Order: sequence, then structure tokens, then C-alpha cells
Amino acid sequence: MRRRFGLRDRVMLAYGLLALGLSGVLALVTWSVVSNYLTNQRISSAIVETTDNANTLHYGLYGLTSSCGPVRRLGQEPACGTVVPQSPSMVMNLVEALPSTDTAAMLMHYDGAWYTVSAKASDIPADMVESAQGGVKVDRRLEVGGDEVLAVGVPVGRPGEAFFELHPLNRLDNTLRTLKLTLILAAIVTALLGLAVGRLASTVALRPLAKLTQVAAAVARGRLDARLEAENDPDLGGLARSFNQTAAALEKRVIADARFAGDVSHELRTPLMTMMNSMQLIQNHRAELPTSVREPVELLGDDLDRFRQLVVDLLEISRDDGGDQGSRELVRIGDLVRAAADATAGREITEVAPDAADLTMEADKRRLERVIANLVDNAEQHAGGCKGVLVQAGGKGVVIYVDDAGPGVPEADRERIFERFGRGTPGTPPNPHRSGTGLGLAIVARHVEWHHGTIQATARPEGGARFIIDLPAKNP
Repeated sequence: MRRRFGLRDRVMLAYGLLALGLSGVLALVTWSVVSNYLTNQRISSAIVETTDNANTLHYGLYGLTSSCGPVRRLGQEPACGTVVPQSPSMVMNLVEALPSTDTAAMLMHYDGAWYTVSAKASDIPADMVESAQGGVKVDRRLEVGGDEVLAVGVPVGRPGEAFFELHPLNRLDNTLRTLKLTLILAAIVTALLGLAVGRLASTVALRPLAKLTQVAAAVARGRLDARLEAENDPDLGGLARSFNQTAAALEKRVIADARFAGDVSHELRTPLMTMMNSMQLIQNHRAELPTSVREPVELLGDDLDRFRQLVVDLLEISRDDGGDQGSRELVRIGDLVRAAADATAGREITEVAPDAADLTMEADKRRLERVIANLVDNAEQHAGGCKGVLVQAGGKGVVIYVDDAGPGVPEADRERIFERFGRGTPGTPPNPHRSGTGLGLAIVARHVEWHHGTIQATARPEGGARFIIDLPAKNP
């Protein structure tokens, strides 16, 4: 499945790409300027060095050809007399005696012959030789023996005479390679820093949005008094005020509805008790009733019991929605669960693991007892009976398992059953866990959340449903 980038990821990626682009452009410009400068400097120094050595050769070759006048500059004949060619040994000695700083090889074409030091005449292209012999200074990058060199050719004196030097470029290439790697590394580091800055910037910029998400989630969980604290922020004040006004209106509406439901439930209790007492009186004289009336009376009694439970559940829900804060006290989880579960089932069904025997938590005893009683009663009445209740350490502190012998809860309904009057998925068989008033499991979910815990419905390995409650607890 393709992963979609969130807003935070997009902001971080934008910063990283921007940093990479800027560092890349800067690296390219730096590379272009510095590499051109170093290359031109290397070529210039090679030409200067070769020219100086050519002048030295010129003076050595032509300074001895005349004794009737001063020696003239490069390219001029001696002051008087005839130019006398030097012996090959003299020429070779002059070439070998030339000073060199980084020259790899030297070649001299004199009097139709080549005089070389660490090179061959074939290393120099013919067109370069022809240009230098014609009186033109030339330079070119060549590959000699697998190494990159800069060949420089300079005319010496008479036409046809030229001097060549091969300057190695390995140090220049190493310098440029180091520069390239440094620039690439700098671009990568800059991009990573851009990502880090983008992450930090997005975290700071989206912090109000994260706060809004937290407050909205709190409101969705039933904390209707949750509010945003950014009303004075010049950028987020309008959003915060609108959200707070909406939350306040919702809180008033829910409180009003809860008060109405509570008032109605209270008003129904008196006539309900009258009906229940009357039904009990009728059932006490059931034997005196005609046979045709007994079955309707039994059905009416079952509906009255269901109606009574609905009224009790509505009172519980309205009390919770009305903002009842309850009271917290330190309780021993194992003892409370054992007492509530066994009393509801009418038999011993609770097992407390040794590691959970001493676990305690700050809890509202009435709410927590109602959670266990509702789950056990739900299993007893609608799911084939409760198979057991287990308390053991784990999760946030303590985990409570309630198993039943029913057909289980379909996976599609495992969240819906905790909604008020939630029904099963259309088209599926009736869910036995929704055969009551439809409020019992909703009350369980609200009370567990009030204790900062979680509840989920799963399948029991041996068959049936398993309700798992995870509550924060600690050892005393």
C-alpha cells in the first residue's frame, strides 16, 4: 500500500530539498570557479617553467657560437659570426642540466635530432611538434603511459628547433577529486541539516495543530470541558475561539440532554415501581389466573424487567454525561473484581493470578464494580454463561479477562457493541451481546475510559467472546 506523506513530512521534505538545491547550486558554482582557477594556474605555471628552461637552452646553445658581440635574446642570432651546431653530447648535457620542479619528462628537437629525458619523441603529437617548430607556443593535455600530463612546447631559436616538457597532472587531479568529494559531502550534510531544521520547524509550527487534535480527541472521548488555550494567539486565535465556542455549546447541549434523560428516568421510577409491584402481586397469584392470560403476563413481566434495566442504565448514562466526577479511592483490584464478579454470577468464577494479588489503583469503586457486573451479567444473560474472570498483571498495570460461552462477537461488530444502542452489522445474525437494553456495554466503555483504561472484544480460543480490560495499576 502506498504511503501518503503527512503535513509534517511534506514540510520536512521541502526544507531538505531546498537545502539540497541551494547546496547543489553553490557546490556547482564553487567547483566551476575553483577547478577553472586551479587548472589555469597549473597551465600558466607549466608554460612559465617550460619557457624559462627554453631560454636557458637558448643561451647555452647560442651563447657560445660567437665571440664578437654580446649574446642576444631568445629568437635572435648571435651578434656576429656564424652559428655553429653543438655536439650531441653538449646538447644532451644542457637538457639534463635543466632545473625542474615537477617535470615528468623533457624533449629537445635540435639540428634534426631528438634529445629526451624520461620520454619518447612519439609521446608528442605531430601537430604540436609542427606548431612549436614553427615558432608558436602550444600546450595540450595528454595521456602518456596511463598518466595524465600537460605537454608544453616552446620554440628555442632557429626554425625547426623546439623544446617540450611533460608536466604530470596527478596532484591537480587529486586536488580536484578531493574538492569534488568535499563538495558532494557538504551538499549531503547540508540536505540532512535541512531535513533536521524542517523537522524542527514543522514540529514547532504544527504544535498548535497537535494540541487541537488532542483537545478534539478529548472532546470525542467525552471530556466536554476540554478547551484550547490559544485564543490570544494572533494567528490561531480565531480558530481557538471558534473551537472553544463549539465545544462549550456541545457541552451545554449534552448536559441539558443528560439532565432531561435523568429527569425523565426519575419521573419514570415511581410509575415503574408501581407497575413492578403490581406485576409481582399478579405473579404471586399466577395460579389463580386463567391459562390464556398466564403467557401474556409472563411476557409483560419480562418487558417490565427490561424496562427497569433501561431506566437504571439511562440514569447511569445521564449521571456520567452530566459531569459526575465520582470519587477516587485506593482499591485492591483483585478483591474488587472477585467480589463484583462472583456476586453477579452467584458462584465463584474469578481467578486472581499471584502477580496481581497486591495490585492497587485509584478508582471509583461504584464505576469499576459496574464494569465487572455488566460484563458478567451480559455473559450470564445473553451469551451462554460466564466461563470465568481472570485478573493478572500486564499491560498498563493489570489486565482483566471476562470469557463467555456464546457464539462470539463478529469482527465487524467488536467496536460497534460499545456504542449506545449500537446494533450489529445489517444482514448479519443478531448479536447476543446486544440482546439487552443496548446501554450496558456503552456504560462499561465509558467507565473504563474514566479510569484511563481500555477495553476490547476478541475471540476466546476455546470459543465464545473474551472481553479484555487494561487498567493502570501498581504494587503498593
